[in-house]
Amino acid sequence: MVDPTSDLGEDLTEEDAPRCAWCEEPAFGVGRRVVTRVVNGQIEHVHFCGDACRTAWQRDEREATHP
Repeated sequence: MVDPTSDLGEDLTEEDAPRCAWCEEPAFGVGRRVVTRVVNGQIEHVHFCGDACRTAWQRDEREATHP
């Protein structure tokens, strides 16, 4: 098991980083956030460049599933 407090991924570069699910900017550095969820029995990791994009995405997801 990977220690969730480790520096895993700290050496990511802008070119190697996953894209933010909200704004499509590189999601790397100290501000990055990842939401892990299960969708149709599969684990999905959704990457964000920061809290603002994660919050906007979550708000949009709630509105899409609870009109």
